[in-house]
Amino acid sequence: MATASGDQLPLKRSSSYEFLPPYMSELRVVLLGNSWSQRSSVGNLIVGETVFNKEQSESSLRISGPLEGGKIALINTEDVLHSNTSQHKLTEFIENCARNSAPGPHVFLLVLQPEDFTEEHKRMICRILKNFGDRSLDHSLVLISTPREESPGFMEKYQQHPPLKEMIRKCRYRFLWQKNLDRSELLTRLSQIVKENNGEHVSYEAFQDASSTLPDDHQRPKLKQTQASILSAVQAAGM
Repeated sequence: MATASGDQLPLKRSSSYEFLPPYMSELRVVLLGNSWSQRSSVGNLIVGETVFNKEQSESSLRISGPLEGGKIALINTEDVLHSNTSQHKLTEFIENCARNSAPGPHVFLLVLQPEDFTEEHKRMICRILKNFGDRSLDHSLVLISTPREESPGFMEKYQQHPPLKEMIRKCRYRFLWQKNLDRSELLTRLSQIVKENNGEHVSYEAFQDASSTLPDDHQRPKLKQTQASILSAVQAAGM
């Protein structure tokens, strides 16, 4: 299975509909959430085949491939929504996410397991998004995973779960249920977010600075400076 950045996979075409506007050549989507296996399942749905294993990865993985009207890059992030996540680990996570989604993500797809999503998870996601600018929530879509145990009225029940309800509100009430969701519908919703934001992406300024073209012998000092900037930004965000 290809996992390295830039690997090309033959994504299945569901229709002749072009999901990207003509001025865009690539759609970059970052998968965030509280379950690696659930994010992998959603990533595989978007791709149309198994490209992400459900076994936890130690770092973010990026898969790129063709999409109707252009190309898509999926970035499946590692799990950091835990109380024991250190500041160093969080800084490393943000740096990896910025690097893999450079020059910046168009959509954050928040894959949330409803019965396990806590207030702490919500705060951590909001802090991560804040590092990508004030408009990052305008680029976010909540995808609610199917609960492990379904019961009558479970959709209405979990939509009223306070942390999940607040996360949906922050994302301007953009949300989907994974149950019975097909690839075409999900891609259409991602496309709508892109068009609502005029094809613009968000970016992490500290990483952008590090991406400046420099002679090789100047790259290492610049990287150290950027890592310090990231750490300062994380601290300022209260992480």
